[in-house]
Amino acid sequence: MSLPPLSPEQLVKPQHFELRISLIFAALFIPQGVHLPYFPLWLESKGFDAEKIAIILAAPMFLRVVTTPFISAMADEAKDRANVLIVMVAAALLISAGYFLPPTYVTVLAVSLALAVAWTPHAPLTDSLALSGVRRFGSTYANMRIWGSAAFLGANLAGGAILSLTGAEAVPVMISVGLVGILVISFIAPRLGRPRRASPLSAVDIQESAPKLLNRYFVFFVAGAGIIVASHGFLYSFVSIYWKSIGINDTVIGLLWASAVVAEVGMFMIFTRIFGRMRPPTLLLLAGLAAIVRWLAFPLIWPMGLGVGGFFAVQSLHAFSTALILIGVQKLIAETVVEERTGAAQGIAFFANGLSMATVTLVSGPLYGRLGVGGFYVMAAVAVLGLVFIALAARSAPERRIRR
Repeated sequence: MSLPPLSPEQLVKPQHFELRISLIFAALFIPQGVHLPYFPLWLESKGFDAEKIAIILAAPMFLRVVTTPFISAMADEAKDRANVLIVMVAAALLISAGYFLPPTYVTVLAVSLALAVAWTPHAPLTDSLALSGVRRFGSTYANMRIWGSAAFLGANLAGGAILSLTGAEAVPVMISVGLVGILVISFIAPRLGRPRRASPLSAVDIQESAPKLLNRYFVFFVAGAGIIVASHGFLYSFVSIYWKSIGINDTVIGLLWASAVVAEVGMFMIFTRIFGRMRPPTLLLLAGLAAIVRWLAFPLIWPMGLGVGGFFAVQSLHAFSTALILIGVQKLIAETVVEERTGAAQGIAFFANGLSMATVTLVSGPLYGRLGVGGFYVMAAVAVLGLVFIALAARSAPERRIRR
């Protein structure tokens, strides 16, 4: 399937395209850099137990797996995806005000579900704009996307410092302020018209192409990657609560989260030189092994007297347990999936990651309630299961890569 030709208008590069997309990426990741590490702390401060916290965190994950592809498909049919981005950001901002209502369980859960529908599409919509620039104007995606990681890191640090002064009450305020920032920046989004290719999460593209992608190698690989990613669900949901319970202050918690992001960015920088020749199954085997070591070590650090330094050490394994998976999945798609089906392949990987992460997050509540930090041992077993699928994928790997 060949792409339709570009119109004369589509060949005109918007002024400061890369700068504008970089600013949007940076704005997107500021509220995310607050929500991921500190929202569970706010939930705990409102008196919710571990099981309710897990449901509030997991239910939106299940919902967004269904809704985000349809919003992406709708954006592909709109006059311009930038307009859809603005509408979604404005909706997310309005919905986030619900966290200022009396924080009953039903209210917080309802707001979180609604927010997932409006908030989750921000990143794929921006990705689609950035990738259009890559295809049309030769822009470099990594040079734009890296500002999102930098902003996420900054939000980790700033959020921890603010919480150390104000307490968890500031979390909803920081999230809403971050969404205000996205709304302001979204008005500078480049207008590119409709895409020539469906967005990576397009429901239509997935439905049409999925049957041709579901070979043993692809299915086992994506399933294994999703399960290893999901083993991080316990960390994302309860590690801040655990660190707080053993007396680590909010500023240091922010530093611990930020150190994982630094490790991830570092892996992106050195990957080509050190790991670039490795096949995708090998990359995922390394990622799974790193995840197992990380989860087995976590419960032992504090009892063994290794202190905060020990947590920084295991957080550095994020470079392997997460970054190698992100790169490995993209490398698999590049090597084995023809260009016109890459959107469907990305969408299937999104489903696998999303459903696996939501499931593990849901069971993390009872695990933390009964085992505390010992729940990481269960996450090690989850990572082992992921490795089993990766081993099956390696046995099914095609002998030849796709020809470009």
